[in-house]
Amino acid sequence: MSDEPQLIDGGPAGTGTRSGIDDGNHDTPHRADGLPAGKPAKGRKGRPQRTGWRRLLPTWRMVLGGFLLIVLLIAGGLVTGYLLVDIPPANRAAIAQSNVFLYSDGSQLAREGKVNRENVQLSQVPKRIQHAVLAAEDRDFYAESAINPEAMVRAAWNTATGKGKQSGSTITQQYVKNYYLDQEQTVTRKAKEFFIAIKLDREVSKDKILEGYLNTSYFGRNAYGIQAAAQAYYGKDIGELNTAQGAYLATLLNAPSAYDIVAHPQNKGRATARWRYVLDGMVKKGWLTRADRQKMTFPPPSEARAPSGMSGQRGYLVEAVEDYLTSNGIIDEQTLARGGYRITTTIDKKKQDAFAEAVRDRLMSKLSPEDRKVDRYVRAGGASIDPKTGRVVALYGGIDYTKQFVNNATRRDYQVGSTFKPFVFTSAVRYGSTTQDGQTITPDTLYNGDNKREVVGPEGPIGYAPANEDDVDYGDIDVTTATDNSVNSVYAQMAQDVGPSKVKQTAIDLGVPKDTPDLHASPSIALGPATASVLDMTEAYATLANHGEHGKYSLVEEVTKDGARVDLPERENRQAIPRSAADTTTSILQSVVDGGTGTAAQAAERPAAGKTGTAEEDKAAWFAGYTPDLATVVAVMGQDSNTGVQKPLYGATGLERINGGGYPAEIWAQYTSGALDGKPPAEFDLRLEDGASTPDGSQTDQQPQGSLPPVVTTPPTDAPSDTSVPTAPTDNPSTLPTTPPTTPTPPTDIPTDGPTTEPGPGGPGDPGGDPGGPGGPVGG
Repeated sequence: MSDEPQLIDGGPAGTGTRSGIDDGNHDTPHRADGLPAGKPAKGRKGRPQRTGWRRLLPTWRMVLGGFLLIVLLIAGGLVTGYLLVDIPPANRAAIAQSNVFLYSDGSQLAREGKVNRENVQLSQVPKRIQHAVLAAEDRDFYAESAINPEAMVRAAWNTATGKGKQSGSTITQQYVKNYYLDQEQTVTRKAKEFFIAIKLDREVSKDKILEGYLNTSYFGRNAYGIQAAAQAYYGKDIGELNTAQGAYLATLLNAPSAYDIVAHPQNKGRATARWRYVLDGMVKKGWLTRADRQKMTFPPPSEARAPSGMSGQRGYLVEAVEDYLTSNGIIDEQTLARGGYRITTTIDKKKQDAFAEAVRDRLMSKLSPEDRKVDRYVRAGGASIDPKTGRVVALYGGIDYTKQFVNNATRRDYQVGSTFKPFVFTSAVRYGSTTQDGQTITPDTLYNGDNKREVVGPEGPIGYAPANEDDVDYGDIDVTTATDNSVNSVYAQMAQDVGPSKVKQTAIDLGVPKDTPDLHASPSIALGPATASVLDMTEAYATLANHGEHGKYSLVEEVTKDGARVDLPERENRQAIPRSAADTTTSILQSVVDGGTGTAAQAAERPAAGKTGTAEEDKAAWFAGYTPDLATVVAVMGQDSNTGVQKPLYGATGLERINGGGYPAEIWAQYTSGALDGKPPAEFDLRLEDGASTPDGSQTDQQPQGSLPPVVTTPPTDAPSDTSVPTAPTDNPSTLPTTPPTTPTPPTDIPTDGPTTEPGPGGPGDPGGDPGGPGGPVGG
């Protein structure tokens, strides 16, 4: 048993009583040595008692423990947050871009899209511009981590003490906010920004983060991204800006609207000071020499331009280009709608402007909608193609896309009229076709050109008798003269002689789409009831201009996205028809310009070939023509803009009617002259079919490429002497194009995909009739 004193309860040690019952005979507990409990033993110093308010203060152990607990909680929260917060997909606003459309020379045609943004790769942004941005926003970007605590504390202190509101965010944090999150100022959003920035900095290179930041930042003037900003403030691509201009764009990042000195000239002093701050920062970082810095002057931005939108011709051009891209399988519609494409078109700005000017001068200036109701219906469309390359160099869709949204250059609902007739003659030469009495069809072949003369097949009349314009009887007339005067009766018979299905195929081979409405293989095909578009007809005439060599037209020169090229289809050229067929057709179309219905085209003062055309009821008038350098088609159309109904143009501009040789040919001439201004006139290099002659009467003795056997140009000797016009179709008309042989010659072609018997004048599929009223003829 221990000899040390024992603290007992209720009695001396050794009594054996530890009942703990208070008997009232003790005052305080005692230690075994007899001293009161709680008093230190002799020679020991006790801890001072905490009294009063001191008892409320935590001990140092409590403080240390609490601090460690907080540190652990923060660390745990950071770890948990890092693990729980993933890098989200980009927000829609951050990836939305506009599509940029350029003229062939690289100048901007239009921007299309809800967001004015065009992403660029970092390599496309010069180092001087990159350094300017870093000097303005985050000079230690490449050396620091995603988060800069010191900057955050400093920003908070400056904001709290009134020294200016600062974000304290690194470029990485700002990029996260722009690209992944929204702009709301909440604790939750800031926390997400914090964790995403840390993760992003570990997973993505600094270059990629800077590239993303440059493409997502807002610069004012509705410009998102540095490329859009360069265009908005200086009208240049980012790669063309100098250091001073780049420093101004970097200045805008701090206060985009306030530092736009055009919109807020009162802030020029502040903007200039910030600009100097950026340049001085570049000097401090060694990105700019002090000598170069001293030479720089403030680069004032250009005047703010109103958004071009789709007004004027821009909307028509953009629509046509987008349709070209999607219909040719280059880019699908949904992908194109997401934006981000830089599309260089084939449109030549000089030629495009010349087209718009020609329409304005020759047609629109003559209209008086207030005085003449019919003038409200006048529309115009046009297209122009380089026949050697197939590039569409100009496209006129209408007066203004925001007022008339239907593209008159690409619509397929107006009859092409007599502009289709050359395809009939081309077919005749191509296939070596003959008349009903066996004479080979050439420019000199004689036909009966009387009005409403029935078309004759190998078995006799087929019940189709189209009217000539103004019901003129021409009697016996050669093909060239019939083309000069656009004689319907001759060409309807020629289509029957060649074979309507062959005529149709030739048109398709030249460039008319095979699914063109009303492109039927029947004798009326010659008069142009088909409703090919202006652009379709331009492609076909370009093939004639290119000696029968055809390639699909192109509207796009180059497409890129984020600096990478999009593959475009190769243009496949082929000899669609023999050169002799194309060139011989050109020779008779030269005659149309020299002395036929297209003489107004002579104002271009260049060798030209062309054909006029007028649709049923004067609802459209056409001129299709070409020089060796340029194929162009112009159409003037009638349409009620309120109802969309096609309208006759009788009385428009105060004239009795509109013909292809009028306004369309005049527009063609002025445009062609302006488009080719400065280029010496080129002569046609023709290789004609044997025996054919040029308009000046000279004959070719050169064996044509792909020529057919020599043709017989002797006119028929047994042409009927009776040229009277039958009053009504009969089974045995007295007037025939040539005397049928005793033994009928098998037809060159029997139509298989269209009727051989047409309804009467003005009926379905037959644009023939009286020019003075409904059912008026297709003519020149």
